[in-house]
Amino acid sequence: MRLRIRRSLVAGLLVAGAMPPWGWWPLAFASVALYGTSVLRPDATNRQRFTAGWLFGVGWFLPAMAWMWFLTAPGYLVAVALFAAFHGAAAALAGGLAHPDTKRAPLLFAVTHTLAETLRLSFPFGGVPLATLGIAQSSSPLASLAPWGGVVLLTLCTLWLALGPRRIVRTLLLAVILIPATAIDFTRATGDIYTVALVQGGGEQGTHAIDTDPREVFDRHITLTRTLQSAQNIDAVIWPENVINVDDFETSPELSDIVSEARRLDVPFVVGVTEDVDTDGFTNAQVVVSPDGTIDDRYDKVRRVPFGEYMPFRNVLSALSDSTNLVPRDAVAGRGPGVLSIDGIRASVAISWEVFFGGRVEEGVEQGATFIINPTNGSSYTGTILQTQQVASSRLRAREQGRHLVQVSPTGFSAHVTDRGDVRERSGITEARVIVASVPLREGRTLYSHMGNAPLISLLLLVLAAAMWSRRGTSRTRPESMR
Repeated sequence: MRLRIRRSLVAGLLVAGAMPPWGWWPLAFASVALYGTSVLRPDATNRQRFTAGWLFGVGWFLPAMAWMWFLTAPGYLVAVALFAAFHGAAAALAGGLAHPDTKRAPLLFAVTHTLAETLRLSFPFGGVPLATLGIAQSSSPLASLAPWGGVVLLTLCTLWLALGPRRIVRTLLLAVILIPATAIDFTRATGDIYTVALVQGGGEQGTHAIDTDPREVFDRHITLTRTLQSAQNIDAVIWPENVINVDDFETSPELSDIVSEARRLDVPFVVGVTEDVDTDGFTNAQVVVSPDGTIDDRYDKVRRVPFGEYMPFRNVLSALSDSTNLVPRDAVAGRGPGVLSIDGIRASVAISWEVFFGGRVEEGVEQGATFIINPTNGSSYTGTILQTQQVASSRLRAREQGRHLVQVSPTGFSAHVTDRGDVRERSGITEARVIVASVPLREGRTLYSHMGNAPLISLLLLVLAAAMWSRRGTSRTRPESMR
């Protein structure tokens, strides 16, 4: 059994290899199949299944969530252990419910492990939905199911296809389903094209706000913006998240510089602004500035990054280490749907971290958004694990909502993603670059946009409840001689 448990660790490492930045998505199916050889055995005990599931998670999350090290090294290790425990519990629960009827074991394991992944969408700290099986499938044919069931459906299908026997039959069945799913999502083009300039000022990665001169970041972006010409027929200029860091934006010289460029090009600017609230807090917003100098609209970020934009358990952690100094103040969470009106054009706005949450993007589309904006800032992280997973997540959000998406970052990646999840253009890390993207506007809503995750999660919980009820009934009716 020890050899089989070690296979779980290897299987987890293969899942990590399926994730961006490595991105070999077929490894996800191979890893789940290998993992199944450890847990889908009738002679395995619940303790052995838990151990196998936990090691599966450790092999998966240790490399795929290494970006967390740059936020909080202790928190990274705790998160890996916790999320791995979700899958250990899923394995033990499914094994206990399936025994002795092993025919239903693959389905039960797929259900419980999908629910383990679903738990990460909202817990802890509002959710940490990175390194998911859905993200691993952003480049695979399964991504065509995103408009129908989002990442929960992608996760369930990945597990269901690879666990247990009859994989060929399941694959053929799903291939038949994918044909219409790929062609239909119930959205349509409006016929209008909206051209936006995405300004990536460039600069080093691995830098923190407390170690950076905010004016230097602003100057990089304004200098690059001045290379734009009115003859390029741009409809709007979009800057990344929090590249303007001031006490009060409306009275700042930075606003005057933005207005000057907006007048020169005769287009609105959508800029990321960080403003002081008091000595303990700040706001993180995306603001629309018109050529006449007025602020037409504003969206304040709702979902904040734990340990990045606010510090949970600050008093306790500050007594243990000085790591809280990297986040000396907490961001004040905004309210309301993520939507901006840009000269009459509505855009769904998910600031940075929010793009990992399907519901944040859906709220803007529900308000009539015809494309999606993801202003972000990944300059604090070394390497590209988080940044590539963000591009993959942007691809899923675009498919889920049937909208084009533009992502813009000060140090990369900035990109234009189509409604089919294809990356048309992407900048490099640390590069100073302007991407001029012609974005077809779209209307209508996908099934996932209407329904969200709730119906599928409810169905999974019903299957689990039915299995528990069936197990309870079997235990009651089992003959005394078999007990």
